Amino acid sequence: MIGRPRGAAEPPVPSPCTDVCRIDPVSGWCEGCLRSIDEIAAWGALDNGAKREVWKRLPGRRQALADARDTT
Repeated sequence: MIGRPRGAAEPPVPSPCTDVCRIDPVSGWCEGCLRSIDEIAAWGALDNGAKREVWKRLPGRRQALADARDTT
């Protein structure tokens, strides 16, 4: 059998927190982890699937902020 044994607990999805906790007033995202305040507040209650969905959004947000800085 490949993968996790049936009934084995799924490992927790780590937080993207970088200990830089400032909300950008324009984007509404944390300057460190790029999550919204709602995502940060809900993190502990999210299941692993929802946490992975948040992680999937972060590279696009990082690029959006970089693009915005390049045009200013």
